[in-house]
Amino acid sequence: MTTSEPSSPVDPLRESVAVMDRLYSPGGCPWDREQTHETLVRYLLEEAHELAEAIETGDRAGMREELGDLLLQVLFHARIASEDPVDPFTVDDVAADLVAKLVRRHPHVFADTAVATGDGHAALYAQWDQIKQQEKQRESVLEGIPLAQGALARAQKVLSRAERAGVGAVTSGSGPTTEPPSVPTLAPGEARPGRGAASSGTVGGAAAGDQDENRTAPVDATERAYGRELLDVVRRAQADGVDAETALRGALREVERAIVATETSASAPRG
Repeated sequence: MTTSEPSSPVDPLRESVAVMDRLYSPGGCPWDREQTHETLVRYLLEEAHELAEAIETGDRAGMREELGDLLLQVLFHARIASEDPVDPFTVDDVAADLVAKLVRRHPHVFADTAVATGDGHAALYAQWDQIKQQEKQRESVLEGIPLAQGALARAQKVLSRAERAGVGAVTSGSGPTTEPPSVPTLAPGEARPGRGAASSGTVGGAAAGDQDENRTAPVDATERAYGRELLDVVRRAQADGVDAETALRGALREVERAIVATETSASAPRG
């Protein structure tokens, strides 16, 4: 009688890499095989938003699931990249780069570099920014902020970068006048000039209102005023330690719950 040797413990992370490799390889899943970095972008964004929602609503099971879905995106992109004919890399390369970056940017943990504490982490931020500047050789604090990011989140990043770089004062105004024009109060249904107002004239066969939707001319005074007002809200939120994007999502969830409650009440049978 022979005794079987104990099986080696399974490494779930390494197994997930193997499963993704099988799915994308010839003979695997046809749909997976057709995907590219570009076709997966929308799924990457969706999974990130779903994870954020699970975190903010305290859904622990959902958080665990969405973290897995986000990990899938990392594995998927790395597997696709491994077959790039010009610049291939694997998930191991991605992990190695991450480890090197984390160690490099935390010399106060992995090296004998002392950093001041008790100042709201200002010294840590300064050290982080200095190391990033050495790595990236950027000429502007705005470099590296993705243009595809939502305007609210991007505004927070721009203001934060400017403040830490010591140029935050310039964000409080635009041009010679720092006070934006006041936002006019319109009657319900009233369109402000130049923004979707009805027009009987046409230009080149297209209604003037339609052309306005695709305009590239500078924004009008009212739109600029709203923009400056929104930017000021973001600035005040940051000063109070509030993430404006998170706050807005929370407020929106409250509105959505109220709408659903109203709809449920309206559809309930009357006794």
